[in-house]
Amino acid sequence: MTGFALWFTGLSGAGKSTISELIYERLKATGHKVELLDGDEVRTHLSKGLGFSKEDRDTNIRRIGFVCELLVRNGVIAITAAISPYRDVRDELRAKIPNFVEVHVDCPIKVLAARDVKGLYKKALAGELGHFTGISDPYEPPLNPEVRIDSSSETPQQSADRIWSKLEAMGLL
Repeated sequence: MTGFALWFTGLSGAGKSTISELIYERLKATGHKVELLDGDEVRTHLSKGLGFSKEDRDTNIRRIGFVCELLVRNGVIAITAAISPYRDVRDELRAKIPNFVEVHVDCPIKVLAARDVKGLYKKALAGELGHFTGISDPYEPPLNPEVRIDSSSETPQQSADRIWSKLEAMGLL
């Protein structure tokens, strides 16, 4: 079985983790070898001690990419759900990892702020929280992702179904 990387990128709260978990569960249920690397968990275990400077964010994403590359090389489907704000690092990983499938989970800031139970967007928009991606730090959306999701206009299940269909069309499932 061929491994591939399914890389979810998008702002905090856009739905990356929710949608990636749906895909993960479906792949597991159909007998695929699959691992899910969630950005928050990776920061806790693999990238502990890194801050939120551009250099530290790039290091974090490159570490996740390294793990993905190892998994894919060994026939595993590696799903990553991480903000991964910088296009150049995502493109660097695309060049290294065979069968790299990028999913941009997009959502307007005003919807993200309304969804945000922790109030982080409100604080960031008020200038009380620095280094917040999409507000006080840049987010560079992909130019040509294999799948673009607008999580404000479809359910997580609809998004997962569209991604699944794309993976089938690409011959990866």
